[in-house]
Amino acid sequence: MPPFPAATRLSLGLIAGGAVANIYYNQPLLGLLVQAFGHDASVLVPTATLAGYGLGILALVPLGDALPRRSLIVGQLLLLAAVLVLAAASTSLPVLVLAGFLIGVLSTAAQQAVPFAAELAPDAVRGRVVGQVMTGLLLGILLARTASGFVGAFAGWRAVFAGAAGLATAFAGLAWFGLPKVRPAARLGYRALMGSILDLVRREPVLRRAALSQALLFAAFNAFWTTLALLVEAPPFGLDPAGAGLFGVIGAAGALCAPIAGRFADTRSPRPVLIGGAALTLAAFAVFGLLGGRSLAALAVGVLLIDIGVNAALIANQTRVYALAPGARGRINTVLFTAIFTGGAIGASAGTRAFAAGGWPALCAVGGAFAAASLLVPLLERRPRPRS
Repeated sequence: MPPFPAATRLSLGLIAGGAVANIYYNQPLLGLLVQAFGHDASVLVPTATLAGYGLGILALVPLGDALPRRSLIVGQLLLLAAVLVLAAASTSLPVLVLAGFLIGVLSTAAQQAVPFAAELAPDAVRGRVVGQVMTGLLLGILLARTASGFVGAFAGWRAVFAGAAGLATAFAGLAWFGLPKVRPAARLGYRALMGSILDLVRREPVLRRAALSQALLFAAFNAFWTTLALLVEAPPFGLDPAGAGLFGVIGAAGALCAPIAGRFADTRSPRPVLIGGAALTLAAFAVFGLLGGRSLAALAVGVLLIDIGVNAALIANQTRVYALAPGARGRINTVLFTAIFTGGAIGASAGTRAFAAGGWPALCAVGGAFAAASLLVPLLERRPRPRS
């Protein structure tokens, strides 16, 4: 096993954040996309992108257990750059939706980076190391909205996708020169590799519970974030896309809690982190519902709560599942994140439709229901008996 220096951890965090950011650039731009392509853009573009990400995790991430992850990351990022150029040049909604779907598929280079970190890290600090790389990924999710909002406000939505294409190319270079070449753990064909995923799901109840709880949390998370721009750009707030994107800076504080959650999971237990994360997410929707429709300060408090809650729960769930089968971390990651981003696509669709049908109160009810259901998963889990 090659050494795992700080520079490699930093490279993995930057690549994870830079790749996953691409599936969130469209969210602060929804108002601009509606102006260009009609109301359907506000539903179809984010939903297609998240659905593509879920499919990419299912179809591409398992390959990391059988092929060199560095090469997979480089190849996906270069193809991603090409698809981002297509998005920037789109002149019709169907082309933009297709580009968004492919952006989602190829942005799963981020999900090659996370199990790569788990593979390289020593057992005793795996949660902490995964938390550090996930900090990069989570900051990419949150700061993508801020960057996209500012660029979109001053240069238009096409400039966002064009700039992202340049960044994807740069991150491909970083991956090639900054990551070690590691021989894959498995020697399986693609069909056997995919078939083994079902075996993992059947024999690992911890994996099933982790996938369910995090999928529900991510549904709540995306129900909120895909509608936030629509809320704050309308009266009584009247913010522009740059103002909407600033909420990502507030939420970035939640990403900084990831290594803390990982350290707690390494040394104690992930269960309190899961319960606390779901409870914070539910509390966020209570704040949104009571005050968020008329107070920017309340929205800021809720953003902080939801990002800390979802991110802490995610690190705890990852720490649990990466310990199950060391030679199958890519496939474990596939199960976990396919569930998460399927939940995210459902949440994005449910959130935008609820907002269109019943406004902000309906959105808060939908997001709160997802969060409450997630809280029940660890609460109902049978706790292991202490050893005598």
